[in-house]
Amino acid sequence: MEFGLDTFGDVTVGADGKPLSYAQVIRNVVEQAVLADRVGVDVFGVGEHHRDDYAISSPEIVLAAAAAKTERITLGTAVTVLSSDDPVRVYERFATLDAVAGGRVEIILGRGSFTESFPLFGFDLGDYERLFSEKIDLMTHLLTEEPVNWSGSIRPELRDQHVYPKTESGRIRTLVGVGGSPESVVRAAGYGLPLVLAIIGGAPARFEPYVELYHRALKELEQPEQPIAVHCPGFVADTDQEALDILWPHARRNLDRIGRERGWPPATRDRFEADITDGAWHVGSPETVAQKIAETVKVLGIQRFDLKFSHGTLPHEQLMRCIELYGTVVIPRVRELLA
Repeated sequence: MEFGLDTFGDVTVGADGKPLSYAQVIRNVVEQAVLADRVGVDVFGVGEHHRDDYAISSPEIVLAAAAAKTERITLGTAVTVLSSDDPVRVYERFATLDAVAGGRVEIILGRGSFTESFPLFGFDLGDYERLFSEKIDLMTHLLTEEPVNWSGSIRPELRDQHVYPKTESGRIRTLVGVGGSPESVVRAAGYGLPLVLAIIGGAPARFEPYVELYHRALKELEQPEQPIAVHCPGFVADTDQEALDILWPHARRNLDRIGRERGWPPATRDRFEADITDGAWHVGSPETVAQKIAETVKVLGIQRFDLKFSHGTLPHEQLMRCIELYGTVVIPRVRELLA
């Protein structure tokens, strides 16, 4: 089992309740990665967004800063929005980062849960499916680090093209993030890439069919078995009540903003608590969170659990305490429960 932490670089508030600068949020994320490394977390993932409530639009640079200050933790993305990027540049940036980090880098490729990057970089949302399909196909060719021969409709073809730098290991660890589309699960299996299921609502057990589909697709497509990870929201504090009381006002603002954009009803505390008790949120004391993570791992038969620990304006100091408890108490306890 591996245990990770994910952040989107949410714009947090300071002691005076006012939003911090984007620069300070980014520096804080690097500090969070350093603490995660020190307390034994296996993976630290940074999301890519292009909107005013998140500070990180270029995860690779933030991860490079973290690489210089950490020793053992894997540093990756959660996710890289491949649809609105150039796979060749993605490979080059991450191969460079992998050199800086001494081989401790991974990429999670995905479409992303927001669409701001499409108009920003001149892409048509009507090409949503075609862009990801062709770009992930090209990316799998680039990952071999062999001369690339590829053609499609979204960029000029490549003929016997080498892309540099090559990595020391010969391949960048690469996974595919999926939000619940069976077609995306099968596509990941077809390329023989590990799967990350983003479970952000509802009971994790609802995703069992996707796990089964992935294993079946790997077998039918004659691909080797691959690990499965899940990404779930959560927060750890010293007690259950403290975790809920700290998290709720910040999570509510975040959920309500996204809800207004997507036509969801306003968040309520009753609904939020229900999703902590029976749904995707892993929130509470170290023992409560450890018990729920262990249950998620057992139900889905996964090999990695990533906790999305940043939520809206939740302050840096409380995020640091969450990281400390997750690494020093939750992870060892989950390992005990699974053993």
